[in-house]
Amino acid sequence: MAHQADQLDQDEPCCSICLEILKDPVTIPCGHNYCWSCIEWYWEREEEKKIYQCPDCRHRFEQKPDLVKNKMLEDEMEEQEMVGTQSDTDDHCSAGSKDVDCDFCTERKRKATMSCLQCLVSYCEQHLQPHYEVTPLKKHKLVVASAKLQEIICPRHNELMKVFCRTDHQCICYLCSMEEHEGHITVSAAVEMTKKQTEVRANLQKIKQGIQQREECLKGLEKEVDAINSSAEKAVEESEKMSAELVQLIEQNTADLKKQIISQQKIEVRRAMELENKQKKELTELRKKDAELEQLLHTTNETIFLQNSPSSSRIRKFKDVQINTRQFQYFKEVTTAVSEAMDKLKDSYMKEWNKISRAVVEVDCSLPQEPKKKCEFSQFSFPFTLDPNTANANLLLAKGNRKVIAVREALEYSDHPDRFMDKSQILSSESLTGRCYWEVEWSGLGAIIAVAYKDISREGEDSVFGNNDRSWAVECTFNGTFLFKHDSIKGHVTGPQSCRIGVFLDHKAGTLSFYSVSRTMTLLHRVQTTFTQPLYAGLSVRHFGSTVRVEFPRKLAM
Repeated sequence: MAHQADQLDQDEPCCSICLEILKDPVTIPCGHNYCWSCIEWYWEREEEKKIYQCPDCRHRFEQKPDLVKNKMLEDEMEEQEMVGTQSDTDDHCSAGSKDVDCDFCTERKRKATMSCLQCLVSYCEQHLQPHYEVTPLKKHKLVVASAKLQEIICPRHNELMKVFCRTDHQCICYLCSMEEHEGHITVSAAVEMTKKQTEVRANLQKIKQGIQQREECLKGLEKEVDAINSSAEKAVEESEKMSAELVQLIEQNTADLKKQIISQQKIEVRRAMELENKQKKELTELRKKDAELEQLLHTTNETIFLQNSPSSSRIRKFKDVQINTRQFQYFKEVTTAVSEAMDKLKDSYMKEWNKISRAVVEVDCSLPQEPKKKCEFSQFSFPFTLDPNTANANLLLAKGNRKVIAVREALEYSDHPDRFMDKSQILSSESLTGRCYWEVEWSGLGAIIAVAYKDISREGEDSVFGNNDRSWAVECTFNGTFLFKHDSIKGHVTGPQSCRIGVFLDHKAGTLSFYSVSRTMTLLHRVQTTFTQPLYAGLSVRHFGSTVRVEFPRKLAM
């Protein structure tokens, strides 16, 4: 313990009893120091033995020494504590990785608190004092220290950029305004800032109004969602309650029918097993006889052959076996009867169910409405490119893969599993989900504008947009007519003749709309369904020289 205490004393004043820094230090007659409470506790343990000794050197005292606080040691410890506090303060003032360094500090960089726009320097608290005390420096403009101070200084002239060039829309210094920006429309940065602040405030006010309107709308929608959920839960409970008796009756009849079938099944299986065992026994005999006769045929000696050759009368005759296919249709009559009963039940039930289903569909929920004006559609503009790996060999891509041209000679595209083999079609590279809007401009003898699932067929007539249940398409013809196609079903749609078609997709709502676009937008056809996969934009040009190009209206500030 003495050795441990000596080691502790070399570092800092510590108590060898608690091994902590001394608290209320006292010195006993042998010269060792302890915490007042620790030595008292130590001697109280030895009170019954009437032994008082030093925990370190084991020096014994005839009677319990009087304890006196070591004032010198206490003062020394307080001084060390102050030094440590000062060190902590210095560390706190030191600049961290995210702080701005003081430009005046030479050895250890302190954290800058202010930056001077005249001196173009950042100062810590210590080096900032002259700006508060020296009269000429008091006029300097101070701002909160910023790491972006250099961004407001002209890199060419090292001057503060206090001028704004309206011609070039950039901040410059006064020297720039007299050199490369001479003759430009320039104002002070403060004037331009005031003007921009007015514009920003106006935009901010519009944004706040939009936020308020949408917050109110969200509150209304939340209440409506609660009402929808409550009403739907009640409808489900009622429908389940009313269906319970019907389900119970069907289950009971099904259970009875199952028992009858299983009983008859056991009888038929037993008969079949008996026949199976008989056939296995005869099969064994036939195989044995087959092996004997095969061996006999390989005998070359006439005498041995004749002696072992059995007469026809000695060979057992087996009846020919034929499988009656009707044997596998024992319960077909049962299945047919159940199917017929189910069909009749379905017909009767569906007549009433259709009424219920129509009532569910006609529930009016305030979901987001489809845009009406062209500027509203532009808010959902979704830029995408066309995928070269899907392009048919007779399609040439241009304009950054946003335009295709039908060519006569097949192009040498590399083999790819996504490529359309014999139809002049192409899909977009990006998938379409959420609410998306784009426009297609076509020229020539006609084009097909479509959306399709990724797994649409790549060859044959089933790969044509609209000839399958994996795609929805509008075909535009040179004579101004339009056809809508889906799952091989075609229908004429009416609308003004236009070489520009707008497509609006609301994947979640299951709506797909095609518009004839000119100065106004006219709806050609709207699809209402449930999309089960992400969709891809599709284009098709079948006639040599025809082109199609996708365009995306610029989103306007609301």
